[in-house]
Amino acid sequence: MKIQFIKNIQFTKLVKADNRLREFNFRKINSKQDGLFTVDVSDDRGNRIIFNMEKSDSHWHIVPGTTLPDWITKNAAIFEELIEEELKNI
Repeated sequence: MKIQFIKNIQFTKLVKADNRLREFNFRKINSKQDGLFTVDVSDDRGNRIIFNMEKSDSHWHIVPGTTLPDWITKNAAIFEELIEEELKNI
Protein backbone atom coordinates (compact mmCIF):
# COMPACT_ATOMS: atom_id res chain seq x y z
CA MET A 1 0.00 0.00 0.00
CA LYS A 2 1.39 3.39 -1.03
CA ILE A 3 0.85 6.34 1.27
CA GLN A 4 0.80 9.75 -0.34
CA PHE A 5 0.97 13.01 1.61
CA ILE A 6 -0.51 16.11 0.06
CA LYS A 7 0.50 19.41 1.59
CA ASN A 8 -2.17 22.01 2.30
CA ILE A 9 -1.06 25.59 1.74
CA GLN A 10 -2.22 28.41 3.96
CA PHE A 11 -0.77 31.80 4.74
CA THR A 12 -1.77 35.21 6.04
CA LYS A 13 -0.77 38.58 4.62
CA LEU A 14 -1.50 42.16 5.62
CA VAL A 15 -2.75 44.34 2.77
CA LYS A 16 -3.69 48.01 2.91
CA ALA A 17 -7.27 48.16 1.67
CA ASP A 18 -9.77 50.98 2.16
CA ASN A 19 -7.11 52.99 4.04
CA ARG A 20 -6.68 50.22 6.64
CA LEU A 21 -4.32 47.31 7.08
CA ARG A 22 -6.42 44.17 6.75
CA GLU A 23 -5.46 40.57 7.40
CA PHE A 24 -6.17 38.32 4.41
CA ASN A 25 -6.05 34.56 5.01
CA PHE A 26 -5.32 32.38 1.98
CA ARG A 27 -5.94 28.62 1.93
CA LYS A 28 -5.41 26.03 -0.79
CA ILE A 29 -6.42 22.44 -0.28
CA ASN A 30 -4.65 20.30 -2.85
CA SER A 31 -7.22 17.52 -2.70
CA LYS A 32 -9.74 19.87 -4.27
CA GLN A 33 -9.62 21.64 -7.61
CA ASP A 34 -6.12 22.51 -8.67
CA GLY A 35 -5.55 26.25 -8.85
CA LEU A 36 -8.18 27.38 -6.34
CA PHE A 37 -7.57 29.45 -3.20
CA THR A 38 -10.13 30.39 -0.59
CA VAL A 39 -9.54 33.86 0.85
CA ASP A 40 -11.17 35.35 3.92
CA VAL A 41 -10.99 38.75 5.57
CA SER A 42 -12.95 40.71 8.17
CA ASP A 43 -14.89 43.84 7.29
CA ASP A 44 -15.20 46.91 9.53
CA ARG A 45 -17.89 45.26 11.65
CA GLY A 46 -15.97 42.03 12.16
CA ASN A 47 -18.02 39.99 9.65
CA ARG A 48 -16.02 37.49 7.63
CA ILE A 49 -15.98 37.92 3.87
CA ILE A 50 -15.02 34.74 2.03
CA PHE A 51 -14.25 34.52 -1.68
CA ASN A 52 -12.32 32.29 -4.06
CA MET A 53 -9.44 33.01 -6.40
CA GLU A 54 -8.94 30.74 -9.37
CA LYS A 55 -6.07 30.33 -11.79
CA SER A 56 -6.93 30.46 -15.46
CA ASP A 57 -4.80 31.52 -18.41
CA SER A 58 -1.81 31.66 -16.03
CA HIS A 59 -3.41 34.46 -13.97
CA TRP A 60 -5.23 34.45 -10.65
CA HIS A 61 -8.59 36.18 -10.58
CA ILE A 62 -11.54 36.47 -8.19
CA VAL A 63 -14.23 33.91 -9.00
CA PRO A 64 -17.43 35.75 -9.95
CA GLY A 65 -20.66 34.97 -8.17
CA THR A 66 -20.52 36.87 -4.92
CA THR A 67 -20.88 40.60 -4.44
CA LEU A 68 -17.69 41.89 -2.87
CA PRO A 69 -16.79 45.34 -1.55
CA ASP A 70 -14.72 47.55 -3.85
CA TRP A 71 -11.75 47.46 -1.48
CA ILE A 72 -11.45 43.74 -2.25
CA THR A 73 -11.95 43.82 -6.02
CA LYS A 74 -9.54 46.76 -6.43
CA ASN A 75 -6.76 44.70 -4.81
CA ALA A 76 -7.13 41.57 -6.98
CA ALA A 77 -3.74 42.20 -8.62
CA ILE A 78 -2.07 42.37 -5.20
CA PHE A 79 -3.69 39.08 -4.18
CA GLU A 80 -2.37 37.49 -7.37
CA GLU A 81 1.16 38.66 -6.54
CA LEU A 82 0.91 37.33 -2.97
CA ILE A 83 -0.27 33.90 -4.15
CA GLU A 84 2.47 33.62 -6.78
CA GLU A 85 5.11 34.71 -4.25
CA GLU A 86 3.95 32.10 -1.74
CA LEU A 87 3.85 29.31 -4.34
CA LYS A 88 7.44 30.09 -5.36
CA ASN A 89 8.59 29.65 -1.75
CA ILE A 90 7.21 26.15 -1.38
